[in-house]
Amino acid sequence: MITQRFMLTRRQAMAMLACPAMANDKYPIIDPHVHVWKHDPRYPWAKETTRPPEKDATPEMLLDLMRANGVVRTVLIQVIYYRWDNSYTADALRQYPQYFRGVARVNPESPAAPDDLSRLVKEQGFQGARLSPAADATGDWIRGPLMPPLWKRCRDLKVSMNILADIKRMPDIAVLAEKFPDLTVVIDHMADCPADRPEELKKLLALARYPRVFVKVSHTWLVSKQPYPYRDAQDQVKRFYDAFGPQRLMWGTDWPMVEAHCGYAKALAMVRDEMKFLNDEDKSWMLSRTVERVWKFS
Repeated sequence: MITQRFMLTRRQAMAMLACPAMANDKYPIIDPHVHVWKHDPRYPWAKETTRPPEKDATPEMLLDLMRANGVVRTVLIQVIYYRWDNSYTADALRQYPQYFRGVARVNPESPAAPDDLSRLVKEQGFQGARLSPAADATGDWIRGPLMPPLWKRCRDLKVSMNILADIKRMPDIAVLAEKFPDLTVVIDHMADCPADRPEELKKLLALARYPRVFVKVSHTWLVSKQPYPYRDAQDQVKRFYDAFGPQRLMWGTDWPMVEAHCGYAKALAMVRDEMKFLNDEDKSWMLSRTVERVWKFS
């Protein structure tokens, strides 16, 4: 039973509903990028996962963090440790539908990927797919014949295509965005373009011409060469702001990975408090309304 796998205590449930920290009289804060996993034989790691994470990252741990930081909902991104087995994320979605939406992984090198995605969307409630083409030749499948059918299925299902890829892969994404202009495409983590390579950012900025392409303002702690609050990464965000506008930008913590860097609370504060070029209207988009354009919580 699902309730045996995940259990939110009555105290936690009531706190999520009533805690003042969860209140935001302007807009609900929604985190569009977190991962969950657990050391549990019912959810085996993929055979490729030779070094699984040492600590658990459960939905209950996440819900406590959300409550403490005023985040009311979040999007669970299928973690690579499980590869194409989305069971753990799917069970979290079933257990806590009021708090979570989900993005699944399918094998991009399998001809069955479109049908796998259909099943995940229709039977398990996922609202997107995530692809991670490597920057080297092992990721060249992003240019291959299996991509158009998968992207078309994503479009037909009216769910998002989420891309975790190096900045070098953005021209390949542009080719697919050109073929599928009605598909919502989300670029994760600003394509992890290092802040000391600003000329490379043009490859992602070029995607602004496609109105259904969105960018996650996350991994500022990774792209920056400076300490928090990562002023050089903020300069990058300002370029995205000018090109895409706040209606196509969204923040994200990348919990629990963020805990090895600035931590969950500071990842939120980066957008909410540190980016002085953002006004209240901008923040309402990047912290909430843009997310709801892509993932439906109602």
